Amino acid sequence: MENPFDVLGLPARFALDAAELERRYRAVQRAVHPDRHAGAAPAVRRAALSGAVSASQAYRTLRDELARAEALLTVLGAPAAAPQADPGLLMEMMTLRESLEEARGDARRVASLRAEVEGARASALDALGAAFDAADLARAAALLGRLRYHRRFLDEVAALEDEGAPPPAR
Repeated sequence: MENPFDVLGLPARFALDAAELERRYRAVQRAVHPDRHAGAAPAVRRAALSGAVSASQAYRTLRDELARAEALLTVLGAPAAAPQADPGLLMEMMTLRESLEEARGDARRVASLRAEVEGARASALDALGAAFDAADLARAAALLGRLRYHRRFLDEVAALEDEGAPPPAR
């Protein structure tokens, strides 16, 4: 995949202004949109389509914090292999999952677990930004691993909450 920061003309850094990301994406899309090149030579049309696809992929990557961190690690030359998960983190997540299973049917306990992990996630995101600012790629990679566990847990919470949701009105 192309460097998503280059595709949208943004600096390669973790902290991005969401409004600027949106502006850059829209500007690139306007410039390369295939409809603007409908009457052009086939090679130009293919290049426009390729540019539109690249811009869409770059935008999806950069608006997602985890995908953005992965892309930034790649751009900065960090090793592709994920670091070994911290045994303490694994135990913490296992305990949280057990607590979540025990909380099944208790919306208040599930909400409490969600809030706990959302707080930990926010702290890890702040630390990730600081690690990138300090060019500590090993720390950034470790924090990215932690954030992946948080995301999976929060996805499990959402699925559990969806199970307990009343069916949609007809």
